[in-house]
Amino acid sequence: MTDAVARAAELLAGHRDSIDRLDAILVYTLAERFKQTQAVGKLKAEYDLPPSDPAREANQIERLEWLSKEADLDPEFAKKFLAFIIQEVIQHHKQHQK
Repeated sequence: MTDAVARAAELLAGHRDSIDRLDAILVYTLAERFKQTQAVGKLKAEYDLPPSDPAREANQIERLEWLSKEADLDPEFAKKFLAFIIQEVIQHHKQHQK
């Protein structure tokens, strides 16, 4: 193995380690987010509030679009990602209302 290939393998390993740490952060962050939304769902069920809040969802999507631009992340990807999360949250909220 040449020095260049060895260096490339070392750099690749470093990038992969960073990706693995970031994946763990994402998973734990999503878990914490869902804990909070579960609490919201229980509160909504207790007070007979609707499981979705279209105005809040629109504000969150707009906010995420702005944040994604600031972070140099594709805003369309960010909006799709948040839309997926919102749908999951709404499903959880509906389960609390049964």
